[in-house]
Amino acid sequence: MQRTEQPAMFYGAKRTIFQNAELLRKNMTPAETKLWENLNKSQLGVRFKAQHPIDIFVADFYCHKFKLVIEIDGGIHEYQQAYDDGRTAELEKWGLTVIRFTNEEVLNDIEKVVDSIKRYLGVAKLATPN
Repeated sequence: MQRTEQPAMFYGAKRTIFQNAELLRKNMTPAETKLWENLNKSQLGVRFKAQHPIDIFVADFYCHKFKLVIEIDGGIHEYQQAYDDGRTAELEKWGLTVIRFTNEEVLNDIEKVVDSIKRYLGVAKLATPN
């Protein structure tokens, strides 16, 4: 995909990040696929993008309207907590909010995960001027 001007929603992501995002979209994990089935097509009243380029990262899911990043942490994340914390801090520098769920939460209790996202969106909607 050739892009000459990056919209603000990509926060300066380079071509390689877009390429990585495309590969990740084609190879989503079972947990990512399950959550995407509940987020795509604006099912929660706002648009989410799967495997969305942001700066030097690819967010699992992103809602630009509310500057919300949703990350799903697999088993390896327990060994890379410092990396995840740093990644969250970098994303927060862009004014983004990061919500994290584990694979197990998504796979075993998708309703609770979706309800958590809905609650966040409801609070964010109240705080966002029209």
